[in-house]
Amino acid sequence: MTQPTRASIEALVRIAAAAAAEKKATDVMALDVGQTIVVTDFFLIATGSNDRQVHAIADAIEDALREAGAKPIGSEGEAELKWVLLDYGDFVVHVFQASEREFYRLEKLWSDAPRLDLPAEVANVTAAPAVEDAPEEVS
Repeated sequence: MTQPTRASIEALVRIAAAAAAEKKATDVMALDVGQTIVVTDFFLIATGSNDRQVHAIADAIEDALREAGAKPIGSEGEAELKWVLLDYGDFVVHVFQASEREFYRLEKLWSDAPRLDLPAEVANVTAAPAVEDAPEEVS
């Protein structure tokens, strides 16, 4: 069995991100945590608005990745549907409801990790700019 290349791992992360976007996931981001932790290379993080959407996003990601030849080696959270984790070894998918994502704040915890560029239509960012990032008003 050959080791996957970085390019093949990135391609799978992008497939998962696109599948999440197709199910209207918001604030989709991929963090390159491979230099920081040894257990995986990427975290893909996405938000669903309720239990049903979190389930639909997670299912769509699993289906798209299965079609690409990848199967999760583990999963958690399907019963509660507040935070579903899909472990693919080289990358881990986290699908949150907004309140859980805000509580755990993985992107803040791993803020030093570089982000994998995703198209705007896939990232589907909904957050308003922080006060310190907002443009200054001109009088």
